[in-house]
Amino acid sequence: MSFTETIAAGRVFARTDDPPLRPNQEILATGFANACGALFGAMAVGGGTTQTAVNRLAGARTQLSELVTAGAALVTMLFLAPFIALMPQATLAAVVIVYSIGLIKPGEFGAILKVRRTEFIWAIAALTGVVLFGTLKGIIVAVVVSLVALLHQMANPPVYVLGRKPGTDAFRPRSKRHPDDETFPALLLLRLEGRVFFFNAKHIAEKMRLLVDEAKPRIVTLDLSGVFDLEYTALKMLIEGEKRYREHGIWMSLVGLNPEVLAIVQRSSLGETLGRERMHFTLEVAVDKYLAFGTEITQ
Repeated sequence: MSFTETIAAGRVFARTDDPPLRPNQEILATGFANACGALFGAMAVGGGTTQTAVNRLAGARTQLSELVTAGAALVTMLFLAPFIALMPQATLAAVVIVYSIGLIKPGEFGAILKVRRTEFIWAIAALTGVVLFGTLKGIIVAVVVSLVALLHQMANPPVYVLGRKPGTDAFRPRSKRHPDDETFPALLLLRLEGRVFFFNAKHIAEKMRLLVDEAKPRIVTLDLSGVFDLEYTALKMLIEGEKRYREHGIWMSLVGLNPEVLAIVQRSSLGETLGRERMHFTLEVAVDKYLAFGTEITQ
């Protein structure tokens, strides 16, 4: 938890001319500091957002500022602590709020919402967590929400139906913005993206089934150029899907396999079934072959 706040503070206050943030180095330094502090009964240490805000607003630029801060804290504890103890807690809270108010940037929320709604929800979750539970626990809330959202995306990846931009060899997902994109009779072009594994294989298979039932093609071409890993469970899905389609008179081909995925397919029965004839380097090759041979390609 201390490391989480340290990284968060580092990212918030980093300037463009600062050295790049190295999380591994940060966690090593934090762990070493806590291990040494434990020998003297010190409290757990880590980067703090409010302390960093005070230092940054005071003009701190190097690690020397930390030594000055430590020295000032030591002098305060030895000589000023009795007087500070007389101050109302509301006054101390006001000092923290004054130096932390600069961290709140409402305009950033609007910018995030304009670009991506999902991350706007994450930002609201983080803000709510900080207000209700404090800075550190609020960051943990944001991390958990982000992980849940990422798991949902991994479990339910999109399956795109592709069209060709008129007059080009560029293929893109079909949408209402591009109604004139070319499609081909009896040919369905689909694109998968990301890692295909046991967690999302059934969802992908179901989406493909619905698209095939709707289009009723003779040939289904899967663009796997965006798939960087194909797990055995997902490979079995493709094997079973190819067999089922073939039994219904639908032929499947694969396009754009990266070397690792290609090696997996070639070592399986799917590679033997498809052969070189139904595995292509690019969508252009697959479409050109379809246009050249038409329905003969299924023989």
